[in-house]
Amino acid sequence: MPRFACLAVLVVLGISLPNLAWPQAPNVLTEQRGYVPHLSEIMSTLQSRHIKLWFAGKSRNWELATYELQQIDQSFSDAGSFYPGIPVADMTPLTEPAREIGEAIGAKDSAKFAAAFNHLTTACNGCHQAIGRGFIVVQVPAASPFSDQSFAPKAGH
Repeated sequence: MPRFACLAVLVVLGISLPNLAWPQAPNVLTEQRGYVPHLSEIMSTLQSRHIKLWFAGKSRNWELATYELQQIDQSFSDAGSFYPGIPVADMTPLTEPAREIGEAIGAKDSAKFAAAFNHLTTACNGCHQAIGRGFIVVQVPAASPFSDQSFAPKAGH
């Protein structure tokens, strides 16, 4: 009997994991099942991406930093699509910091990356203030909560 229980769990995971593995999954789920992630879920994902972006840049893993910046962009796009009436739908204040981060990554310039990251963090906090959520304050991460992920670039990258 335990084999059948394990098989059932694997079948359920096999159905669920593909939907969790791709950043575009919420859009697909919305079309298929009517699922819309809570704004707080999108913002929590953004917070994780913000942290990962910092550690990727700090470790000079430019490939990972590029990926995390793209994921941040996608999360903001999702927030604007799912919640068009919220102030976060206007991403104008984040455009310049994101461009600066992209340029710093392209130049592989750690000092410019750190300055641009600070600019992004300030823009995030400005948005929080503007929507009456000033008690949500993000900062440059001091320690990574992602102890299971290496941020060091692969040799030769």
